[in-house]
Amino acid sequence: MATGDHEGGGVRLTIDTETDTYEQALAAVQAAYGLQPATPPDWPEAPDPRPGPQDLADADLADGWSEQSLFQLITALMPGAREVLRRITDLGGTASYDDVQQHFAHHPTHPIPLSRIGGTLTSVKAVQRRVGPDGAGPLLQRDERARRYRIDDALVPGLMRAFAMVDVRPDLLRGEPA
Repeated sequence: MATGDHEGGGVRLTIDTETDTYEQALAAVQAAYGLQPATPPDWPEAPDPRPGPQDLADADLADGWSEQSLFQLITALMPGAREVLRRITDLGGTASYDDVQQHFAHHPTHPIPLSRIGGTLTSVKAVQRRVGPDGAGPLLQRDERARRYRIDDALVPGLMRAFAMVDVRPDLLRGEPA
């Protein structure tokens, strides 16, 4: 299917020479140059070529969480909390308070002062209450005695896939506060 999408100031045009007709290709080129082509009536709407959350699994991973619900949680988090959750996920779902604090103390893009990590992560609980599955235990558990953060092992692969989708679709993320 001939499709076009705007990137920066230009347009990228994709024409499948095996399935697109000459008329479809010509209409796509005309549209790319701002002309109003006469689109054949039988030309179907082009699907969104970008993957989205609908491409993630909706099967229960554990405690009511699915890849889709984990993605929703990630996209609703403030940027700092999202980065901390990603760091813990990247470490296999378990990290010490000190490791997380030191990683973000002088982080080049998301620095978080040592005293603010706990406050940054309070949004995980708040967002989970709003978009997480009903009755689910805390996604991110804190063991004050051992000074460790922990995510259920069954959820780590789903979080990794959800974060991979976030990398592909950053347009769906909650932005920095104004």
